Amino acid sequence: MKLILLGAPGAGKGTQAEVICDKLSIPAISTGNIIREALKNGTEMGLKAKSFIDAGQLVPDEVVIGIIKDRLAQDDCANGFILDGFPRTIPQAEALDEMGIKIDKVIDIEVKDEAIVKRMSGRRVCKDCGASYHLEYKKPEKEGVCNLCNGELVQRKDDHPDTVLDRLKVYHDQTEPLKGYYEKKGILFIVEGQEEVADTTALTLKALED
Repeated sequence: MKLILLGAPGAGKGTQAEVICDKLSIPAISTGNIIREALKNGTEMGLKAKSFIDAGQLVPDEVVIGIIKDRLAQDDCANGFILDGFPRTIPQAEALDEMGIKIDKVIDIEVKDEAIVKRMSGRRVCKDCGASYHLEYKKPEKEGVCNLCNGELVQRKDDHPDTVLDRLKVYHDQTEPLKGYYEKKGILFIVEGQEEVADTTALTLKALED
């Protein structure tokens, strides 16, 4: 099965991708991960991406699409895959169509903006070991201190409320129109994100079966 996972930053797509990956025995392909892999392996597209990253610029569509194309040509994608983080825009979705790749289902994890801001802005990470906590859902035993190594817990810049709101605006402007694009194709399935991850997972798995 060839799947795309949509959803705003912080909607929990990564967790759902892992579950689907295990259930269907297909690879979960995260754009960020495969760009890092292409950089590490020094592929032609990876080197092109590096030139833009080194210049402090966004990696352009044609390079991202080239990296995706290389990844989808690998043997482990023969029986399907989950794309997480691609496409992000209508032109990227059109490029995927032009590759001749037929997507079976697009699952959109819907979570309200205010819930995402609360979820992300409450996250804290240990400076030393990277362990993750949450001020409401996964509190450390001692405030501001990591349970594992006693390191200081900090808020990542990406999790600051202003940054989260900026990322959500970009999502609504650039990525949300993909819902209409795939709805017209009759392959969009919407999953309402729940408070408990397990409940969201149950709805995601049901969408796979529908």
